[in-house]
Formats: sequence, C-alpha cells, structure tokens
Amino acid sequence: MVGGLNLSLIDYLRSCAKRVLGFGNPVAGGHCKSWVFQSFNGLTIVGSFLCFVLAMVCGFVYVFPVSRAVVDNYGPSESSDLTYGTPDRTDMSGECNVYDGRWVPDESYPLYNASECPFAERGFNCLANGRKDKGYLKWRWKPKDCDISRFNVEIVLERLRGKRVVFVGDSLSRTQWESMICMLMTGVKDKRSVYEVNGNKITKRIRHLGVRFSSFNFTVEFYRSVFLVQPGSVPKRAPKRVKSTLKLDVLDDISKEWIDSDVLIFNSGHWWTPGKLFEMGCYFQDGGRMKLGMPITAAFETALSTWASWIENMVDTNRTRVFFRTFESSHWSGRTRQTCKVTRRPSSKIKGKERSPFSDIILNVVKNLSVPVEVLHVTPMSALRRDAHVGTWSDNPSVPDCSHWCLPGLPDTWNELIFSYLLPEQRLSLR
Repeated sequence: MVGGLNLSLIDYLRSCAKRVLGFGNPVAGGHCKSWVFQSFNGLTIVGSFLCFVLAMVCGFVYVFPVSRAVVDNYGPSESSDLTYGTPDRTDMSGECNVYDGRWVPDESYPLYNASECPFAERGFNCLANGRKDKGYLKWRWKPKDCDISRFNVEIVLERLRGKRVVFVGDSLSRTQWESMICMLMTGVKDKRSVYEVNGNKITKRIRHLGVRFSSFNFTVEFYRSVFLVQPGSVPKRAPKRVKSTLKLDVLDDISKEWIDSDVLIFNSGHWWTPGKLFEMGCYFQDGGRMKLGMPITAAFETALSTWASWIENMVDTNRTRVFFRTFESSHWSGRTRQTCKVTRRPSSKIKGKERSPFSDIILNVVKNLSVPVEVLHVTPMSALRRDAHVGTWSDNPSVPDCSHWCLPGLPDTWNELIFSYLLPEQRLSLR
C-alpha cells in the first residue's frame, strides 16, 4: 500500500514537472527566448523539486502517524530536564524540599506543656503570662510534596542515648534549646532524672548551660556566642568611638568546648545590627587591623568564613552532624520599627521577609564547604508566623517582643526538622 501510494505520488509530480518545464521552453513554444523566461525556468525547477520533497515527507507522516506517540509514551530523552520544573524535588530518589510549604491546622499540637517543663523560661511561656488565644499552638508545617514524620519521643530518646547535643548562638538558639529539652522530657517517666549539670537556673547571661538526661546518658547543651567570633579589646591609637572590637578572623574562645559533640547546631545574625554594634562602640578587626568602614553584612560574611574554616579543620564530620539555622525575621513594624502587632493566625503573605542577607550569606558559605553541613533554612516558614511571637505575653509585658517566640511554638518545628535529619528512616513520608 505504501509503495503504491509513493509511486502514484511520484508519477503525478513527474507529469507536473514536465508541464511546468515546458512552459517558457523556446523549442516547445517557438518564442519567449528572453532572459526573463530563462530565469523563471530555473526558479520553477527549484520550486518543483522542493514541492516533491515536501510531498514525500507528508506522505510518510500520513502513513506512519503513530511514531511520535510511541516515543512520547516512553518519557523524556536522556538530555531532558528531570527536575519536574520545580524546586520541590531535589533528585529522582523522591526527596523533597521540606522548606517549601505552608502552615496547616493540626489539633494534635502542641507537643508539650511549657508550664510542666522546668527548663522553659517564664518569658517564653506565653500562656502562663496571660495569652488567652491558643490558636497559635495548633499549626503544623506541611511541605508541598511530602510530610515530615510526626515527632516520636521514644525513638528520638533511644537514638540520642549516649550522645551530646550542643547548641551555639544567641537567645534564639537558647529558645530552640529549651524547646528540644521540653519535647524530649515528654518521654521521660522520672522527671527528676533530667537536670542542669551545674545546678544553674536558666538565665540570659550564663555562657554555658547543660541539661542531662541521666536515664538515657545524654546531654543537651547551650553555649552563648552571639557573634561566633572572638570579642577583642580596643587597639592602641583607635578612635575614641571604639569601645570594643570583634576579631572576625578568630573564632570564639569557647569553641574548643563545641568540638567533642555528636550534634552541633549553630545560629547567628540577630546581634549583627547597628544598635548592637556601632551604637555600642563595637567595630571590626581583621588580621589585626581595624575595619572601621566595613559594612555589617561584609563583616558577617568574614566571620562565617572563619567559622567555615574551623568546621573543616577542627570538627570530625564523620562523627558530628553539623547544622546551621538561618536567620528568622522579626515582625516589628511602625516608623521606629518598635511596634509589635501579634496576629491570631499565621500570615497569608510574607511581605518580603522570606529572604534575609544573613540567610543568603549562610547558604552561600555552607554551599562552598568541603565537609557536610545541613542548613536549616527556616527563614521563609518563620516569616509567616507573626502570630507566634511573644508580643506582650512575656515576664515583662511593658516591653513588647516581636523577635522571640512563644513556647510551645515555632522552635518546636525547627527541632522536628533536626530529628528528621537524625532519623533518616523516619524523615519523610511522601504523598
């Protein structure tokens, strides 16, 4: 059938060509010998050949219409993009971006009662400080393409048996540290077996706090290091406005205490502000020289590079799992940026708070490390939680707080993410 169709097509085109070529021929017509008709003859020959080729192609497609469908049914070629056009899935193994999602209502939350946890600061226990609405406690983070397995305290306690968990950073790190302890205590029968190793009460100024879970032989510790790098004295001949310095090329002197750990969780950024630095007379040093004109973000990046070098050279990442939590934006508003409006529900719009220059620096520095470090990129998810701040429900209600978070609350989700990394078999439940 195919051969008959092609032969008929060829015969038809041959007859057409003869008629066309006869037009303008000086022998056949006996006239029209001008160069115009000779040129026209050349064009008609080329046009006829192209028509012939086109007709052959159309005839082939007409006879074999299923070829394209068969190829499509077998999926993309080897050179095709296999990322599905979205950032959600990171590879073909089925993992997804747990930081791309939304907050969904969940009545099974919160995970603990802060009033029953002796390690939750009163200043973060919003319910005990008079907050009436409890809706902010009933939200769960839901990634787009998967679920984070629900916190299972029995499994986590067993996995941490004999380990040492260390948090390093500012007061936001301390909040997360308190959150983790309270989460873990829900699985301990004898609450007296959980205690601060030095008998200290939790305060803002103590540089080291350690809580031991004696029944499971592990500790969860916090080291206060708001800049991560070493504070320094005023160099000779420094301007009078310089009251103190930060040595950007030297890690904090207590860093030697962080090394011998199994889980190491960092944060920084909230003290890197003009109010905490320049207005207090604190300026930067690098290589023994004052850097009076250095911008804060540039100084932060230099400090993070110092931290990165320390991680690569001092920490055995075959043993120690290292995390760095990104900056979570506060929700101050008003002209003076000191108005704190706490909502009853998560925000529907991020309003530009999904990114932070500090978070971008953290992501970039970690990306270039030669050893594995996990970034807890909580900036976008935290930007939606205007409802979860302490506000006026602290132990000092006259001073509003749109930087810190209520406990229970948002820091619990950060810890759920950490446990998902520590328990890979429990990590993700794909839809």
